[in-house]
Amino acid sequence: MTVHNHIHPHQQDIEDTPFTEKMLLAQAVEELIIKKGLTSPEKLREQIEFLDSREPAIGARLVAQSWLDPVFKQELLDSVNQAAHKIGIDTGEVPIQAVENTDKIHNVIVCTLCSCYPRMLIGLPPDWYKSREYRSRTVREPREVLKEFGTRISDEIEICVHDSTADLRYIVLPLRPKGTRSWNIDRLAKLVTRDSMIGVSQASIQ
Repeated sequence: MTVHNHIHPHQQDIEDTPFTEKMLLAQAVEELIIKKGLTSPEKLREQIEFLDSREPAIGARLVAQSWLDPVFKQELLDSVNQAAHKIGIDTGEVPIQAVENTDKIHNVIVCTLCSCYPRMLIGLPPDWYKSREYRSRTVREPREVLKEFGTRISDEIEICVHDSTADLRYIVLPLRPKGTRSWNIDRLAKLVTRDSMIGVSQASIQ
């Protein structure tokens, strides 16, 4: 297991920290939309529970399917939302773009403004993804940031940084590890991690 020592800021227990201005604003908006009848506490809770249920295994299965099926991979590259919908995976309304790692290009995802992230496919973003250090340094020195995650990319390989927004999210299709030619989708999906779909690590046989 790789230990990341450089860009994971200490996170205080949320119960030990005072409400921030953004937290108070979010609470006020929640109370307002309920008061206006736009939703109910029950529906709001159900939506939160649904989002909390999303996990990296959902995106991992898409990646594994793309490794096995070139036609599906192209559909995924054309439109993640449509390709996922065809096999019964709900990706929500925000467009998601797949970017494929190759022998010449390595992709990595960041959101420089906040923490836009394909939650419907890989769950909640890790704390380091939301940190100011990751958001600022990844666009300036991606190769160095990747090294801190234990991912060394050859100087001959171009690193492409994709900046997620509220209107477009990204997911990386990592390279399929060698020696997996005869593997089925379930076995392949276990090789795909959250970090490899963000681009800070690579899929590999443990």
